[in-house]
Parts: sequence; C-alpha cells; structure tokens
Amino acid sequence: MLLLAGAVPVDKLPLIIGKIDLTDDGIKIEGNDLCINRGFEAMATSAFLTCKEFGAEAPHGLVAGDIGKRDGSEKIYEYLAEHLPNLGVDVLTLHYIMPDLKRNKKILETVATMEKKPFMIADAGSMYVAKTGGDSGCYDIFTPDLGEVAFLADEKADHPTYTRGFIFHMENNVPELIRMAYAAKNVPKTIFVKGETDYVCQDGEILKAIDQPCVDSMEPIGGTGDLITGMISGMVSAGKSPADACMIAGHANRFAGLLTKPTPATQVQDILKHIPEGLRQAVKLLSL
Repeated sequence: MLLLAGAVPVDKLPLIIGKIDLTDDGIKIEGNDLCINRGFEAMATSAFLTCKEFGAEAPHGLVAGDIGKRDGSEKIYEYLAEHLPNLGVDVLTLHYIMPDLKRNKKILETVATMEKKPFMIADAGSMYVAKTGGDSGCYDIFTPDLGEVAFLADEKADHPTYTRGFIFHMENNVPELIRMAYAAKNVPKTIFVKGETDYVCQDGEILKAIDQPCVDSMEPIGGTGDLITGMISGMVSAGKSPADACMIAGHANRFAGLLTKPTPATQVQDILKHIPEGLRQAVKLLSL
C-alpha cells in the first residue's frame, strides 16, 4: 500500500485516513472532499493517476487540517508513530508536515522496529526535519527544489531560512550543491532535484539531467513540484526502481506541461489532466 501523509490548510479538519478517490474538483478521503490547489491535494491526485496508469492499487491518504497552529501536523506524527506497523504500508510519502524533531524521531523509532520497513519518500517540511535531525539516511528518496538542495548542502543550517548566503547563491552550480549534499550525508540514496533543469541522482552521482521539453511558462505555476513527488510515489508503489521512477516523472511532468499549453492563468489542476499522457510519452521516450 502507498500511504501519502500530509497536512492541508483546512481549519479544524480532523485526522482522516483512507483510500483516495477522485472527484470533479479534487480528491475525497473517507467522505471528505479536498479541492485541488497545490500541496498535498495536487500530490495525491498525481499519485492516484500514476497508480491507475501503472495498474497499482489506489493510494491511501493520511491528512489533518493545519493552518499553521501545528495541531494537524502533530496528529499525523502521533498517528504514524503509534499505528504504522499495523497499516500494511509498503511506500510512505511524507509531505507538508510542520517540522517537529522529537515527533519525527518517534516515527523513525517505530519504523526501526518493523520487520518490513516501508520505502520512505520525503518532500517539503518532511525533508527539513529529516535533515535537521540527522536522519536523512533513514529515507530512500528526497525531492528538493533548488532552494532546498542548497539547504541540504549546508551542513550547518537547521532550516532553509538559515542557509548560508554563499551556498544559497550557488544555484547556478547545481551539480556542486548535489555533491556537497551527499558529502555532508544530508540526503538519502536517491534524490530528484527540481528546477529549470531537473537532476536525477543516486549514490552521489548525477544519473540524468532533464531539460527537455522546456516549457518556460510552467516555472511560475505553483504545485508542479508536488506533481513530481506524486508520480514518483505512485511508480515506486507500482514496482519501478527509484531511479527509473524519477527519470519517468521528470520527463512526464514536462510533457504534461507541454500538452497543457500553459498561460499565466494556468493552474496546477490543468496540468494534472495531462499526467497520464505525459507518463505514456515519458515511458516511450525512455523505453522503461
């Protein structure tokens, strides 16, 4: 089972867990409708479409409302720490959750007791807390953007806000940032770096740099990185290797953007409609 865990900006939404279904406006979990904007909902929709495309079981979602008060995030941490061994999770993707070192370590302590450890993917706040706690090696894939990979490359920063200036301004030398992040042991075995050029990396090496097709108008559209995390999660759940899942997702996201013909008014839900075809074109291109 693929379990996607993350907070959503819905005040007083209780913790819910269940199979994800699609609706006309977004997703539904246990009778709760969540509209697609970006963040968790975009990632979950992308993962759902990817699982369907590759013949895998629909993903499950674990969500709670959190508008910055930490309450929903704390519920997610505590639920996973207590119940994860009994959920039958093969792949666990941790997304927008307020960083909490103590509670995240409790989850990892629970994982360490499991006979079959879930494959673990982290994005956004879940990457921050893993890196700050020195726990990046407990994960299998990170999906940082350029600012986040600079943070991962800085062995002294405990939050992206505090990334040292000389490192933060190295965004024109992404391969060096990647080298530094691996050297500092701040990343897991596989990372997908999102940017104008995407980088698929494994064991400290750049396996592939992806810059085509180039759709410049996608850059300002919020949520496209969430689509990549969802696709990677869905493909790993369907049995693809981490590297293959990352390479397919990188190309598929760009193909989906090209098919969308984005304008300044384009929203992430417009791109989502083309994810299945984008995946097909990426698989065909890469012969994977």
